Amino acid sequence: MRATVAERDAVAAELIRYALELAESGAVQVGDAFTDDIAADEFIKCSAEAFLIGMLFTQGMPAERAWAGPYRLAQRLGHFDLARIAAEPDSVVAAFAQPPALHRFVKTLPVWVSSAARRLIAEYDGDAATIWPDGAHVTEVTRRLLEFDGIGPKKATMAVELLVRNRGVCLEGMECGSVAYDVHVRRVFLRSGLVDADTPVEVRRAASAAYPDEPGMLDLPAWLIGRETCRPKSPDCDACRLRNVCPRLTSRSVSGVGARKGPR
Repeated sequence: MRATVAERDAVAAELIRYALELAESGAVQVGDAFTDDIAADEFIKCSAEAFLIGMLFTQGMPAERAWAGPYRLAQRLGHFDLARIAAEPDSVVAAFAQPPALHRFVKTLPVWVSSAARRLIAEYDGDAATIWPDGAHVTEVTRRLLEFDGIGPKKATMAVELLVRNRGVCLEGMECGSVAYDVHVRRVFLRSGLVDADTPVEVRRAASAAYPDEPGMLDLPAWLIGRETCRPKSPDCDACRLRNVCPRLTSRSVSGVGARKGPR
């Protein structure tokens, strides 16, 4: 079974309406907080370096825990000095390994964090905000982010959307952005009929067709719907934002590849 053109158009229109509402509210995920901890949330919001390193945490763990990672790391280290993080990798490893472990990937994340600190110092004078200055093009910011160990296309796409939506960065070329190839986004696109094939090309093509001016706007609403109501098992269609327009192709599912448990 496939969605009709009218159904696809209706789904796209509703996702865009939801996206605009979220943009107006400044939402990151549910509400405007990255984490459940006020201090950790302020740490992420006030430090471009914490935001960048927080991106590294957004893998294999729930959103709120991931974004609290930089603050927890700073607490364990007793500082958030990039020079020391770069020069003292063993201390970073020990901080991650201290029970309870800071991350599921306790061996990989410390390497990424120390590498990020070294790159920030060597190429950006220790100021992560110079990666994404106002007026920079989306493709250039994405390219810079992809140079960091631990940041792939999915995280880079997510970072660009968060920079614009939550940090107020004015980037050029938003028509060149897209949705991340994330398990929640993919599931919503499949079940709502926006795509019939679960591939990065088809998902991104559908986002561009739905909102050519800024395809990435569909990322957060689709991710939220996938996380909250269009769940892998027992989807709550009657409570879903798309309930009045979605063809409810709930037999469709995706593999775990591309899963993102980090925030939007």
